[in-house]
Amino acid sequence: MIALVKYGAGNIFSVMCALDRLGAEYVLTSDSSVIRNSDKVIFPGVGEASSAISDLEKAGLKDTLSSLEQPFLGICLGMQLLASSSEEGDAKCLGIFPERIVRFEENRGYKIPEIGWNTIKKSDDPLFYGLGDEEHLYFVHSYYFPLSRYAISTTEYDGIEFSSSVRRDNYWGVQFHPEKSSRVGERILSNFIKECR
Repeated sequence: MIALVKYGAGNIFSVMCALDRLGAEYVLTSDSSVIRNSDKVIFPGVGEASSAISDLEKAGLKDTLSSLEQPFLGICLGMQLLASSSEEGDAKCLGIFPERIVRFEENRGYKIPEIGWNTIKKSDDPLFYGLGDEEHLYFVHSYYFPLSRYAISTTEYDGIEFSSSVRRDNYWGVQFHPEKSSRVGERILSNFIKECR
């Protein structure tokens, strides 16, 4: 059973619809014991980092999410909250990845936030099983995870190359929205469910 973390951030419904299309068994929950006893965890998010961390603390989930041993997938804000900190609201995050989330600079000729389809250059990771070397996925974000040794894919926007997905042990994070990325996104979610251990 997959635990889909409920904590006040947006985009839960889109992820639920994608999991329904895949026929995945999941439960939407904010219960720490249910999350700890699940086979896998999906941590979606659309919103603001410091508010989201505050919501996690109020729900008693911050320590739970940072100490799990099963495969864990953070999506968009859910990925950014896996870092140590974020410039957005000067948030102190979950600390899985020793990195700081930063904002795209203004007045560089590109629109902020990045909204739309962009290419990822992927590495060999079970999350990307069966996909091509460069795939298009859907992004919506103003903040990004800098290039890192934890990157398993990279993307360029506004002349900046950033980590569009990361992995450390059992924790995966993706900046793009697989639940809004058609066939490729559904394959990534399916790979997380079936291939990631």
